[in-house]
Amino acid sequence: MTKISVLSLLIAFMALNKPAMSQQKIIFPAKDGLEVTADLYFLSSEKPYVILFHQARYSRGEYIEIAPKIVNLGYNCLAVDLRSGNEVNAVKNETAQRAREKGLPTDYIHAIADIEGALKYVKSQTDLPFILWGSSYSASLVLVQAAKDLRTRAVIAFSPGEYFDKSDFVSSQIQNISVPVLVLSSKGECSSVKELVSSIKNQKLVTQYCPSERGRHGSSALWKSNPSNKDYWLALTMFFNKIK
Repeated sequence: MTKISVLSLLIAFMALNKPAMSQQKIIFPAKDGLEVTADLYFLSSEKPYVILFHQARYSRGEYIEIAPKIVNLGYNCLAVDLRSGNEVNAVKNETAQRAREKGLPTDYIHAIADIEGALKYVKSQTDLPFILWGSSYSASLVLVQAAKDLRTRAVIAFSPGEYFDKSDFVSSQIQNISVPVLVLSSKGECSSVKELVSSIKNQKLVTQYCPSERGRHGSSALWKSNPSNKDYWLALTMFFNKIK
């Protein structure tokens, strides 16, 4: 069966099997106490969570188009506003706004407190392992988090890189990742992404998707506005099938 026919069957299946979903805005504390805003796309208490983090200058709005499709695959989703961000798809980053009002630092590295707060929230809701999903700088942070959190089931990282002051901040901390990892990026980023994840000792756990076309940076590669979005979706759904 060709790649196109597989994708067509998958899209048809998802269209015919849309589960009932509730969506609400929630607030939980970051590790340092800052209030963090997130959108909860809830399917069932019996389903695992995918925790979604956005790229630089963005907000949880990065996942307005994406999260409902992940729910269709059988997951709850939590799309989180990190304190390093601003606005996208007409959704303002409320966590970043609070951080600025309080005079707190909003560099990429300080978003770790928000990520840890999100994980704590999800752990309070379920005993099931969760999937960490990041975009750009947050993709790097979820890779680091996965290396030390035993409840992580898998990692999906769109365009990770060494975006921090220390040149090997990510590569020096992800060597012992022990769960499946999917990394995706634009075509121009493929070589640097490959080099980054080469530090993971067990390379059998790593799947890399490199588009044949130009592609796009970050999770927005899945948006309908990206001409090659279907290819990214195919790679993603194949990974989800692999880890079930």
